Amino acid sequence: MTAANPADTEHGLPEKPAPFCPVLNILQGQKALVTGGSSGIGKAIAINLAHAGADVMINYLSGPEKAEAVAEEARHCGANVVTHQADVSKEDQVEGMFAAMVETFGAVDILINNAGLQKDAAFHEMTLAQWNKVIDVNLTGQFLCMRAAVQAFMRQGIRPEVSQAAGKIICISSVHDIIPWAGHVNYAASKGGVMLMMKSVAQEVAPQRIRVNSISPGAVRTPINTEAWSTPEAYAELMKLVPYKRIGEPEDIARAAVWLASDQSDYITGATLYVDGGMTLYPGFETGG
Repeated sequence: MTAANPADTEHGLPEKPAPFCPVLNILQGQKALVTGGSSGIGKAIAINLAHAGADVMINYLSGPEKAEAVAEEARHCGANVVTHQADVSKEDQVEGMFAAMVETFGAVDILINNAGLQKDAAFHEMTLAQWNKVIDVNLTGQFLCMRAAVQAFMRQGIRPEVSQAAGKIICISSVHDIIPWAGHVNYAASKGGVMLMMKSVAQEVAPQRIRVNSISPGAVRTPINTEAWSTPEAYAELMKLVPYKRIGEPEDIARAAVWLASDQSDYITGATLYVDGGMTLYPGFETGG
């Protein structure tokens, strides 16, 4: 265990666990695209993929300076890391991003389908614009990127010098692909859609040796959910939902992504890995209901 993070100590919150060090060169020679890679979970995945030997394209929607800062950190291990601005909900921009990926790196081996957002509202007050925006980014965006990735994998085939698979897709979903979430109907619907889209695509493309899986995080310490963990009171309330009694860190998701992208998980496809400290174990029933 590392020393407590000063911010955590100040707020009376538990310290962060020791940082994850990926297996060096486990992804050597592979080319990865991470959507929404400039912050939070996407940032951690991009850095850890690079540290595991992959060259990485970091997609972002806004804030080029943030994306470049992530790229600079990822380059410390010698990886080739570039950034690319694109709205994943726009077909032409996704197609342009994959063309740039192939032009820059010569291939696409790994897609981390991570870009997502929330537009929360009580259901009876939710606007069509709020519904459409979340579905467009969280579900349609993953469809567009997954389709472009599968097309690229089929064109290039298996590259045996880097992987046993023709390509790997990892969809970043949420525990709310199976846990209902009042006040967040658009988000939960988008993630439920990701779950069955992932499984259906995995079933269809497995004969081409393309692996498609999901990681579904639980409560993770990221800027998008600061209110849920930034005070001792909020943290204590959150822990009622987490049997393991600590919040997840972006690195917890990153280590799972590195493993799923590697040949160590070559026989796994169509699976959802819940990285949630037990949130999907119905903790309300731990005393017998």
